[in-house]
Amino acid sequence: MFVKICGITNFKDALDAVELGADAVGFLFTESPRKISVSKASEIVKQLPANFLTIGVFRDQEAREVIDTVREVGLLGAQMHGRESVAEVAEVIEHVQWVAKSVIAGSQEALKADEFGTLMILVDSAHPGTGTSYDLNLLQQIPKALRLILSGGLTVTNVGESIKVVSPWGVDVSSGVETSPGVKDRTKMRDFIKNARSNL
Repeated sequence: MFVKICGITNFKDALDAVELGADAVGFLFTESPRKISVSKASEIVKQLPANFLTIGVFRDQEAREVIDTVREVGLLGAQMHGRESVAEVAEVIEHVQWVAKSVIAGSQEALKADEFGTLMILVDSAHPGTGTSYDLNLLQQIPKALRLILSGGLTVTNVGESIKVVSPWGVDVSSGVETSPGVKDRTKMRDFIKNARSNL
């Protein structure tokens, strides 16, 4: 089970995620209480294992800006979390190794998620980063060939059951493992990762 810890704002939390067995960490370069500067993200990434998956999260930013930020920070991937077009996503895919497109559960974009050309589709609530959950039955609408990353309202206590219901390829968590916005709790991260993989 692929596990991504998103909304990283400091080196300690990033290192904890690596040590606890997460597959990836995410840095937000869009308006959010967890937004991080390019320079600070770059400092953190330089101190992590070279092959560890680091992902920049962007929302409605130009493809060129996404590509430039990924390169400047030294990231391996990009997550497009807005209303980006198929063409904009395709432009990023040309230059970035790992690209995921985020869609809102139950939206028209979710129904046509395979048109974006990414292997990974992250499904979130209409209010990303707030810990808001949604009807998991909406995920039946996602085209089956895609790797589905479940996000939105996941916590230590509900991640295992959510995985049983949806059978996703991966899970993504931010607020569900925090003590406050942008500050992760090591114990919650440990238990989240453990519970996400307990059904395997």
